[in-house]
Amino acid sequence: MNKTARFSGGATSVNKSGPNAFSLPAANLPLTKRLDFSVGNSFFRNPWVQAPATTDARDGLGPLFNTNGCQNCHIKDGRGHPPRPGDTNAVSMLVRLSIPAMTPEQKKALIRDGVIPEPTYGGQLQDFAISGAKPEGQIKVSYQDVPVKFADGDVVTLRKPQLEITDLQYGPMHPDVQMSARIAPPMIGLGLLEQIPASTLSAIAKQQLEEGKGISGKLNEVLDVQTNELTAGRFGWKAGQPSLMQQNAAAFNGDLGLTSHLFPNENCSSNQTICNELPNGGDPEVSEKILKFVEFYSQHLAVPVRRNLEDPQVIQGEKLFAQVGCGSCHQSQLVTAKNDALPALSEQKINPYTDLLLHDMGEGLADHRGEYLATGTEWRTAPLWGIGYTEEVNGHTNFLHDGRARTLMEAILWHGGEAQTSRDKVLAMSKQDRDALIAFLESL
Repeated sequence: MNKTARFSGGATSVNKSGPNAFSLPAANLPLTKRLDFSVGNSFFRNPWVQAPATTDARDGLGPLFNTNGCQNCHIKDGRGHPPRPGDTNAVSMLVRLSIPAMTPEQKKALIRDGVIPEPTYGGQLQDFAISGAKPEGQIKVSYQDVPVKFADGDVVTLRKPQLEITDLQYGPMHPDVQMSARIAPPMIGLGLLEQIPASTLSAIAKQQLEEGKGISGKLNEVLDVQTNELTAGRFGWKAGQPSLMQQNAAAFNGDLGLTSHLFPNENCSSNQTICNELPNGGDPEVSEKILKFVEFYSQHLAVPVRRNLEDPQVIQGEKLFAQVGCGSCHQSQLVTAKNDALPALSEQKINPYTDLLLHDMGEGLADHRGEYLATGTEWRTAPLWGIGYTEEVNGHTNFLHDGRARTLMEAILWHGGEAQTSRDKVLAMSKQDRDALIAFLESL
């Protein structure tokens, strides 16, 4: 058995199945550092409350928010899902909002901020509010059937989401509003992805272009709010955040309505006065110390080992994965940089199955909403490691940015644009080969 292939996260990998498979610290994290991991976990897992409160380390929630705790969206450190029948709120899915840049001022701001927020509702819709405030609105998702036929006559029915915002409480939205639904992605291996040198990613993009196979990934360039400079983006569905520290602080701000030294303003727009009218939890509400604990936690969540590597069906599926070209974007082997400050993550040979680059995925997956250099048809290549654990961790198999795909095969069949050729090759496969391809993905 190939040891490196089994241990997708290098020496950080853990051998754990079941619902807690995504919630363990890196296997090589020393005992002396596991307390920091546990403290970060507590701030990630436990709910924040409305201010003022006796729990002053966790108060300041809202007044507008999507959830009162990180774990509510990243369920068991795993994947979110779209609203289900009977859900009164979107739970672990949010909707990004923006408008096109029209004026010279907006076009200048677009370079710095990546998007122009919707004037009244800001950069995302909050469907919860504390007492004394009203939620911005409610998210409704319906689906349109899209049948797709394989060469052998088998049919898979995809579902195309139709997004609607109802019960707006702060006035109408801009007529040109752009909306993009996003489910929470898994948390495993993020610290390893953060340690992949940008030069490695740029080299992959160059190689893809030189190969001339229609694959042309690009690094997003996003604002690092600490340095006030543009740098490589690698986190989020469109690689809109440069680091875990900034990703976490942005989520505290946008999702929970909590301020920090990175995002010191409440998540109300200039057209909403409630943030000034209601009590807050201090200035800032999330201290730099708490942010560092949560950063350490999110950096060191381990990737579980691969399974069933010696199964002939899995071996055949891995060959097919390479033959149809999936590995061009879903890069299997990368090496993290040397980092003495994070020794558990330093110089690790990993198998994340991502290039962290933006790719044109075609009209079927388009949200028609740009983010920095990402266009309305481009998405960052999602890491595939751990994807076979999704059902046992989260109790569902909803994939892609908005959870529309209910199976791995549905996710494959939504691929278009640069991945169209690979998708067409899958459509031409026999049932036996399709099953082998899925068996390989489920082994990750």
